[in-house]
Amino acid sequence: MAEVATKQSTSPTTNKKEKDHTNVLMGRYELGKLLGQGTFAKVYHARNLKTGEGVAIKIINKEKILKGGLVSHIKREISILRRVRHPNIVQLFEVMATKTKIYFVMEYVRGGELFNKVAKGRLKEHVARNYFQQLISAVEFCHARGVYHRDLKPENLLLDENGNLKVSDFGLSAVSDQIRQDGLFHTFCGTPAYVAPEVLARKGYDGAKVDIWSCGVVLFVLMAGYLPFHDRNVMAMYKKIYKGEFRCPRWFSGELISLLSRLLDTNPETRFSIPEIMENQWFKKGFKQIKFYVEDDRVCSIVDNKVLDNDDDVISDSEVEIMRRNSNNNSNGSASLPRPASLNAFDIISFSQGFDLSGLFEEKGDEARFVSGASVSKIIAKLEETAQLVSFTVRKKDCRVSLEGSKEGVKGPLTIAVEIFELTSSLVVVEVKKKGGDKAEYEQFFNSELKPALQSLMMEESASSSCEPTSTHNENEQQRALSDSALDLPSNAESLF
Repeated sequence: MAEVATKQSTSPTTNKKEKDHTNVLMGRYELGKLLGQGTFAKVYHARNLKTGEGVAIKIINKEKILKGGLVSHIKREISILRRVRHPNIVQLFEVMATKTKIYFVMEYVRGGELFNKVAKGRLKEHVARNYFQQLISAVEFCHARGVYHRDLKPENLLLDENGNLKVSDFGLSAVSDQIRQDGLFHTFCGTPAYVAPEVLARKGYDGAKVDIWSCGVVLFVLMAGYLPFHDRNVMAMYKKIYKGEFRCPRWFSGELISLLSRLLDTNPETRFSIPEIMENQWFKKGFKQIKFYVEDDRVCSIVDNKVLDNDDDVISDSEVEIMRRNSNNNSNGSASLPRPASLNAFDIISFSQGFDLSGLFEEKGDEARFVSGASVSKIIAKLEETAQLVSFTVRKKDCRVSLEGSKEGVKGPLTIAVEIFELTSSLVVVEVKKKGGDKAEYEQFFNSELKPALQSLMMEESASSSCEPTSTHNENEQQRALSDSALDLPSNAESLF
């Protein structure tokens, strides 16, 4: 089982307590029942002891992956899961490790596999369409980030308690970096009944078109209740796949048959692309493009202008407070923001390596910090003003502000988190971090928009303090110098994204 804290005890009065203790992983998660297992890993249900949230923990045996030469494979899976954060993809929350085990802490999807639902019989057309729309949304998101799943099938599609589809198991997925000079993948992989004919030909294949073929097979299974290509003899089944020989049942509509014929086209060049699927009349019925954002490394969906967390439709107390504050803002013309969190000595030291406090006032890769004498409301107002100039969305939560770009880049929309901390009674530290999106896009926005806006705020504060007593003026000059030096330092750290 998992590598967890253990104690030996012979006292019957403490047996239950000791048993509970053995199920606690690293003091953070209480392990529950076994959900499944494979050659190299086991998956357990667990509970976050701090939040009470249910999660799934995948426990990988290090010795087995070392012997199997799968270290790079595991690293790639971690990288991919961090790259593809989407409401219809199972989330990776964190990765932990000991000397013998690797732990993937992942979103726990309560509804089980879509396969179990289809095993009971074919689905109604509107239900199948809804699942297919969510699948295509997730696949489109992956492809835009150079990720190709290569093993899409109902067993790897999970359903949450609200009936939303979640793509899982990126163990066979590939990234664009693995493409050879001919622009194609050459690894033979996938599940036989769902594999595309060009993979069987072993002459190289386009990862995007292979995923689209698998999506076509999934759609057929959802609507028919059985596979389009099936034979007890695997080689005979491969021959059917290679020739594209399948029949649609009589209950399939003409629009659906037309769509399937383009999805299960044996020629990848003429097979439908994602944009063509999304323009198809059958697909478009009732389809709503999902909107979401990432906050605190969690994917949050936006439905009908109402922000909903993936795990709960109930608005949290903090969101209610924000709504109340906004309401007061509209009626009174002002709002009382809460006091920023104070930085103590340990917080300040944690900003830098060792005891070098210069790290508190600098730019470093995807992060920047500066000191200001401006009020929290003025800083937030300046951030909102800057965001409006470039059509960014602004989300506020107490002394935290999230700036979200509207353009969909290679690594998703640019997302910047800004948090304000209290340093002294008259000074605050403003911390800026890139949370998502492309590094180059972040640097361009920071240098051309955000940095000048913050500098202008410093100048305004300096000018307004010029008529104050000398001691106050000197204090402001000092803080301005700190702020300016912070904003002008060159970036020398590599991006984490």
